[in-house]
Amino acid sequence: MKATHSDPTVQPVPASVVEAVDAADVTLSNPKWAVIALGANLGNRLETLQGAVDALEDTPGLRVKAVSPVYETEPWGIEPGTQPSYLNAVALVKTTLPPSSLLERAHAVEEAFHRVREERWGARTIDVDIVAYADVVSDDPVLTLPHPRAHQRAFVLAPWHDVDPDAQLPGRGTVAELLALVGRTGVVPRADLELRLPE
Repeated sequence: MKATHSDPTVQPVPASVVEAVDAADVTLSNPKWAVIALGANLGNRLETLQGAVDALEDTPGLRVKAVSPVYETEPWGIEPGTQPSYLNAVALVKTTLPPSSLLERAHAVEEAFHRVREERWGARTIDVDIVAYADVVSDDPVLTLPHPRAHQRAFVLAPWHDVDPDAQLPGRGTVAELLALVGRTGVVPRADLELRLPE
């Protein structure tokens, strides 16, 4: 998932350092990959998305491994023009947290950025959704995995495909195929905006 660099002035990272970093990923138990979708359409949207990424990185037992490009999208499920447009991105994380704890953390991040849940499809300062957790398939109403509408949402599929072109949505197929089915209408890349991977 990491970009490779051919710059001859860049020294390779010693194997011992790589091993130490990798070992930190497995301090509690076998870490799992999870995909988290981020969206914001109120306030300083980019700043809020970056704050959410940083807050996820600050979570014990979780490391943000990749952050997608930013997209601007029309709100989903409502009349066009009735809400501001969204900025959307996807973060790939490695975590030792079980799905229920990861969901609690996602809600805590939303609360920290004053997410209000007054109406379905309402405008929000931040949306932090668990799209997929390893290959878990669950119809638990508290946390359905994978996300029950992810396969229909270009604003999730497009950034996810950017950051992991070979990704699979459990039970649905490849992200590339799903994105081809739904298309990219209303999902606009914002090359002028960038989220930083936490240090």
